Amino acid sequence: MSESAVSKNEQWPPLPPMRTGLRGRCPRCGQGHLFKGFLTLAPECEVCGLDYQFADPADGPAFFVMMFVCIPAVLFGLWIETAYEAPWWVHLFTTLPVLLLFSILPLRPLKGWLVASQFFFKAEEGRLARPEDDPPAKAAPQSGSH
Repeated sequence: MSESAVSKNEQWPPLPPMRTGLRGRCPRCGQGHLFKGFLTLAPECEVCGLDYQFADPADGPAFFVMMFVCIPAVLFGLWIETAYEAPWWVHLFTTLPVLLLFSILPLRPLKGWLVASQFFFKAEEGRLARPEDDPPAKAAPQSGSH
C-alpha cells in the first residue's frame, strides 16, 4: 500500500453508518452533505471530495417504508373505519396525513443510512466468477518414483 493511501485512511477514520447516514452527512468525513435535494444525492462531498457514484440504494428506502411504516398506517385507517364507521372526510383529515407523513418523512434518513452502509461495508455490485478469472491450479509436487 502506498504512503498516500495509508495517510488517507488515517485521515478519515471509519464512522458508523447510523450516525452519518441518518443525519444526511458524508459517510467518510461526517461533515459534508450527502443530499443536494430531498432525495437526490449530491455528486460529491463538499468537504472531503468523496465521489458518491458508488452509492446505489435502489428501492431499499421505499421497501423499508412500505413494510415497516405504511402497513401500520393503513391499519390505522382500517381501525378508524371499523371502530367508528367514519365518513370519508374523517379519513381525509386523519388517515391521509398519517399515510403521507409516515411514508415520506423516513425516506431521506433511510436512504442516507443505506448509502453510508454501502460505503462503510465496501458493498459492491455482485459479479459472476468466470473460469478464466480463476488463478491457475498449482501443480502437484512430483515424486521421485513412478
